[in-house]
Amino acid sequence: MDIKNAQLDVDNWIKAHGVRYFNELTNMAQLTEEVGEVARIIARRYGEQSEKESDKNKDLGEELSDVLFVVLCLANQTGVDLQAAFDTKLDLKTKRDHDRHHNNQKLK
Repeated sequence: MDIKNAQLDVDNWIKAHGVRYFNELTNMAQLTEEVGEVARIIARRYGEQSEKESDKNKDLGEELSDVLFVVLCLANQTGVDLQAAFDTKLDLKTKRDHDRHHNNQKLK
């Protein structure tokens, strides 16, 4: 599935199962909450913090999907074509960062 179709799927889901989109500020707060849940898993599973027993069954993929869902909601409700924006960003990063990362001694 590409990003454009993912945006359409989210919009169709909202229309079929939701009442409406939450407003942009509410979705921004939700996005922050979901990113925090991802950060908690990463910090405890891959970082130096110990993982609580209650966190060991948390699914990182599910939490990342929550982040993606809210990002797609925000794109839809603000009129952003996320596929076009992502394609432009990837092209920019490719041109700007190709040599930069290959020549980074910290990455060798």
